[in-house]
Amino acid sequence: MPETNAKSATSEATEPDYARLVTFLVEPFLELPESLKVDCEVSPSRGKVWVRVAFEGADKGRVFGRGGRNIQAIRSVLEAAARAAGYSAYLDVFGSSAQGGNDGEIDREDVIDKPPPRRSSGVKEPPKLRSRSSPPEV
Repeated sequence: MPETNAKSATSEATEPDYARLVTFLVEPFLELPESLKVDCEVSPSRGKVWVRVAFEGADKGRVFGRGGRNIQAIRSVLEAAARAAGYSAYLDVFGSSAQGGNDGEIDREDVIDKPPPRRSSGVKEPPKLRSRSSPPEV
């Protein structure tokens, strides 16, 4: 019976398909999955993987999720897969503020941070206070 060496089995394992992994994780959030574009660049000499994704701007909110939870989970899975193969991974979303530019789109964060418009409805009288023990005035 031939013995299987655990080290040789893991070293013979193929490198993860990062583009397919990210596609698998992002597509469920998209209304038009065919709009998803994924580009993957692997640098074995540096031990780094760069994955770039682009999709319709309308799907940005669903892909990022509340507080960025969805995109952070996708990044975590990608980083774990890369770490298992001895790489470090980076995920860039085209048009996101993390990339440094907004590519002509309005960033959601910019809209949320703006204060609401002030309304000038004139001076109002302060409400009259009454004690609970006295009967209401008519």
